[in-house]
Amino acid sequence: MSATSLTGRTVFVTGANGGLGQEFVAGALARGASKVYAATRTPRTWESPLVQSVHLDLTSAETIAAAATRAGDVDLLINNAAIAPEGDTITGSIEDVRRVFETNFFGTLQVANAFAPTLASHGGGTMLNVISSAAWVSVPTAYGATKAAMWSASNGLRLALQAQGTQVTSLLVGMVDTPMSARWDVPKVSAESVVEQAYDGIADGALEILADDETRVLKARLNTPAEEFYPWIHGLLGDFAA
Repeated sequence: MSATSLTGRTVFVTGANGGLGQEFVAGALARGASKVYAATRTPRTWESPLVQSVHLDLTSAETIAAAATRAGDVDLLINNAAIAPEGDTITGSIEDVRRVFETNFFGTLQVANAFAPTLASHGGGTMLNVISSAAWVSVPTAYGATKAAMWSASNGLRLALQAQGTQVTSLLVGMVDTPMSARWDVPKVSAESVVEQAYDGIADGALEILADDETRVLKARLNTPAEEFYPWIHGLLGDFAA
């Protein structure tokens, strides 16, 4: 891992309490970030004086606005926070589906828009949107639908913020070894490897970062005719479709 690729940068990480978010905080410090805002719904104490805890609830416009005002020196925004409730299904109650969208899509988009002026004021900066290969897979969950929507929004934000010089990067990955995926007994990649690839991709100016082999294979097959692609992907889903 390069220790210098984030030297002097100020990073804001949503969903920093654990999993990928916690690793993004640690990785930013390891790469020389001058300050890291660790945004969580429940504030926590961090050992490093370079980390500042920030209260952020993606379903609260007030906390989003307050966080953007407080963190006016950010030049790298990492939109990582998301929920994947147990029992989540696209055929379930619309209230449950709406709750997932309010957090994963509308909340993330609000954060992106709230911080866009801040990034512009620091030469454009960088926005990393942590999506998921679920955006390309027909897994029948509200989580998957939100990630498909966020992939589209991330691509749209790239064009919308192009004039202000903001680098918008999408991170796509399958199963990561975090508490969120603990209930699934399937092969997983480590959070550390995903974060390492993410920061390397940012340094390289990547528009999309595919952080595991399965996601790279999936992206390569997206141009397959639907009559071939969906039977293939459905055959791989196994317990996810049960």
